[in-house]
Amino acid sequence: MQSQPDHFISLPVVDERDENICLPLVINVVSKYWGEEIPLEEAIEIAKKYPKMKGSIMMEGIELAERHGFVSYIYKGSIKNLKKRIDQGIPPIVILPGIHDTVQHATIVSGYNSEERRILTYIPEPDTIGAIPEAKFEHDWEQDDMITLVLIPKDMKDLFKNEDLKFKDSNRICFEAEKLRQQGKIYDAIEKLHKGLNSDDENPQVWCLLAGMHNELNSPEAVVCYEKTVKLNPKYYLAYRGLGNYYLKMKDYSLAEAYYTKAIDINPYRFGPIYKNRAVARLQLNNNISGAKEDLAMYLEQTPNVADRKNIEDTINQL
Repeated sequence: MQSQPDHFISLPVVDERDENICLPLVINVVSKYWGEEIPLEEAIEIAKKYPKMKGSIMMEGIELAERHGFVSYIYKGSIKNLKKRIDQGIPPIVILPGIHDTVQHATIVSGYNSEERRILTYIPEPDTIGAIPEAKFEHDWEQDDMITLVLIPKDMKDLFKNEDLKFKDSNRICFEAEKLRQQGKIYDAIEKLHKGLNSDDENPQVWCLLAGMHNELNSPEAVVCYEKTVKLNPKYYLAYRGLGNYYLKMKDYSLAEAYYTKAIDINPYRFGPIYKNRAVARLQLNNNISGAKEDLAMYLEQTPNVADRKNIEDTINQL
């Protein structure tokens, strides 16, 4: 894009090497935009609590920012709300579907183009922005219930004094519970999520996280929670994937295949490994070998650098 549109926030380019599991890139960029340097050394010290962790712990980044003069708001947003934030000079962070073998990722909305009806997103390269059609952005964003994270300096918090931010309290509880889960405190996380339901039992994110934790424990309560999730948000990809995973473990291959298919119908390119799982279910059912073969090929296409590539190729050749 040669010229910047009117509704645009110029964000600092932050080297991805300055990212840490406890200081996610998006938090670092937004804090620098507001003129605050969060010491990477502090994040490195906190990260010692997570020796085997891949990815990032967003709540650690949020709390780190809050210790350095920020306030945060985590709520269910909308396209209209994103545009409002941009016009206020506030760059919102959003949770979107991932690709390959990453199921979710956070990005920053840096602007919007009214004429082309595109949402502009941050890319950590000089003079580069992403431009996503509004309809596609909204379709993808809905899959995680339009989670929006705003970080602003404390002296600006009066801007939000009269704002009615949907799921503000229960969404924060979700991020706190996920941090506990990453620390191996799954029962503490479940207890915290129940507090989230006490404050708002209509938040699908709470139900889906709770379902995921019950799923880790192989508890049938997972099914109840996943079903509540999709009742509240029929486009919640992770709930259908979670149901597929649960039934695959329970060796109910017919239901596993059905729920994986529902997830794939919502977003065929979000998470490559789901095709491998559906292939396993189909091979066990032994009624759609060609479909299983196609799934394994799609798994390799979407996750080209997987460690089991040779084994999968051999399996395809044998089918």
